[in-house]
Amino acid sequence: MNKSLAAVVLFAGVAGFGMAPAAAAQSACESLGGTVDAAAICHVDSAGAGFRFEASFPAGYPDQQALTDYLSGERDRMADYAAKIPPTGRGSGYELAITGKPYHSGTPVGGTQSVVFGAQNDSGVANEGRPATIYTAFNYDLGRGAPITFATLFKPGTTPADVQAAAPDLPAPDDFGVHGYRNFALTDEAVVVFIDQDFLHAGPRSVSVPRTALAALLA
Repeated sequence: MNKSLAAVVLFAGVAGFGMAPAAAAQSACESLGGTVDAAAICHVDSAGAGFRFEASFPAGYPDQQALTDYLSGERDRMADYAAKIPPTGRGSGYELAITGKPYHSGTPVGGTQSVVFGAQNDSGVANEGRPATIYTAFNYDLGRGAPITFATLFKPGTTPADVQAAAPDLPAPDDFGVHGYRNFALTDEAVVVFIDQDFLHAGPRSVSVPRTALAALLA
C-alpha cells in the first residue's frame, strides 16, 4: 500500500475510533415529553408542583428549536410562578394550556408555514376562572429556509403605523395585546394579525387583512 494512502487510512481509523454518529436534534414534541397522534399533532400533558401544563401543536413545523424554546420557556415561567406564589385556596393548581394552530401559503416546497399559539393562563387573581389569552406566532419561509418576521415580511423601513394606514381595520399598534403586529399568520389571501385578550379587553382576537391591501408594503 502506498505510504501516503496508508497514513490517511490509519488517521481515519484513529479519528473515528470510539466516536458515535452525531445524534439527531430532538423534535419539540420529544423535548417536551409529548406524543404525536395520527394527524401529526403533538400533545403534551404534564404537571408540576402547583400547576398543570398542556400543549398541542403541529409536529411538522420546520423550525423545531423555536417551538422548543417558546414552549419550554412558558412552562418554566409557570413553574417559577407557582413556586413563588403557591395556588393556596384555589382548590386546584394553576393551569397553562397552549394550543398551536397551523396556517400555510403557497406550495408545500416554496411557500410558507405558520403556527399561532394561543396560551390560556389562569394564574393571578384577575384571571382565575377567566384566563387571559396570549398569542405567539411563528412563520417560516420554506423556499429560503428562514423565519419570517415583521421586518422580513414588509419592505425595509416599514413601520407598524404604515401597516395600520394601509389597513384601518387593525387596532393601533400600541393598543393592548397588539405588540406592533408581530404575531401574524400567512395565508394565500391574507395576513392574519392576532391580538391578546384578557377580561378587560374582550375585543376580536384576530384581524384578517387582505394581501391586496398590503401589496405596496409587502417585501
